[in-house]
Amino acid sequence: MLLFSLSSTLLLAATCSLMTKGVSTESITVCDNSVSVQHLSCESGVIIVQEALYGRLNRETCSEGRSPQQLANTQCSQRGTVDVLRRRCDGKKVCELNSEVVRFSDPCYGISKYLQTNFTCFPAIRQVICEESFADLRCGVGQVISLYGAHYGRLDSSVCSFQRPVNEVQNIYCSKAVNRVAERCNGKNSCTIRASNAEFGDPCYGTYKYLEVAYTCLYPV
Repeated sequence: MLLFSLSSTLLLAATCSLMTKGVSTESITVCDNSVSVQHLSCESGVIIVQEALYGRLNRETCSEGRSPQQLANTQCSQRGTVDVLRRRCDGKKVCELNSEVVRFSDPCYGISKYLQTNFTCFPAIRQVICEESFADLRCGVGQVISLYGAHYGRLDSSVCSFQRPVNEVQNIYCSKAVNRVAERCNGKNSCTIRASNAEFGDPCYGTYKYLEVAYTCLYPV
């Protein structure tokens, strides 16, 4: 409980510090269908999701071809949407998804909905660690680690692919957010953790995986 409290305080401090330095928030919206893909990306830094909405808050967004009845409810939002987006996207440079990932219930039956995500590109230290290798997270003297995100699996066939058989790197739809890195490393000056199935479980059997970590170094508040 103390670790969670410390981690939340550190991340809040990082957010406030960067916001005061003029880091801007971007907003991406996709209409609710099976083909539209929401593409979040950071040219520099990593994605940190600030807000996310699945539902409808106005009559204008994604209104083309819709009847007035399908746009009538402008107080419609799915609870828990931002948590789903944060688990999938925080700490990554690129994150692609559509509304299917948050469509676990219907917050307003008969209403045409959309997925809107507000995110910020935060400066971060980013590491990619191949399976069975060790991540070595370190900060300067007097600073501590504050994790933005960690994902274990494979989303790119070229990463950690040297001398690996094709069948071990072809599954690029395999990734899961892992909390253990934050549990082990947040609030410490340095931390070592192994990128392995024993540590994080196996999200895709037979695929050679890697651990992707994004963090910042802060002075304790």
